Amino acid sequence: MEKAPIFEKVYRDYLDQVSGLNLAGKAELLGISIEEDGIRVPVFRREYHVTPAGIMDADKNQPLHAISVLLCRYLILCPEREPANGREWVSYKDFMNATPFVSGFVNNTEKAIAKHFSGKLIALEDACLKLGGIQVSDGLSYDLSIQVSCLPKIPLYLLFNDADDEFPAECRVLFERRAEQYLDMECLAISGWLLTDYLMQISGKDRTTIM
Repeated sequence: MEKAPIFEKVYRDYLDQVSGLNLAGKAELLGISIEEDGIRVPVFRREYHVTPAGIMDADKNQPLHAISVLLCRYLILCPEREPANGREWVSYKDFMNATPFVSGFVNNTEKAIAKHFSGKLIALEDACLKLGGIQVSDGLSYDLSIQVSCLPKIPLYLLFNDADDEFPAECRVLFERRAEQYLDMECLAISGWLLTDYLMQISGKDRTTIM
């Protein structure tokens, strides 16, 4: 599908901003590799190469527009220093500026995962593990508690209860409070939507829903 001109304009505008960044000494802060020919950043375990000329995946293809936006904003919004606190988990709606995006996040991420994986707990667990997920034992009463890394400093915490005789399947995706110091609310919503698409692809769905 051919991209609308506005997508290309946004893409080029972000690349121009990235080309003007001085990220010297920020590699550890962002968890990235800064090299002479550009910057390498993993997104859900897939490495992308960011240069002023463009963004490419490991196969030299330009990624989805959403991934390009996510990568550029992650670099552009780099904080001056590692946040001193904010490691507690919070719901997306708990972020101060999230209100305009909450409905989309719930529908595209939490409800979408719950619907697709209802009755498929093992498939969801397998998909999360294939994305590098780490199971968490925290005493919460969920059938599945697993942490998946979107970007190096943006972990997502997926909580899932499968459907039973009384209740439908339920999914919650949490963020560290400090995530808002690395990304804006639109990009945090994008991270959840990408998680949904990747989990569904691993479990057999043959297309993405995000652009």
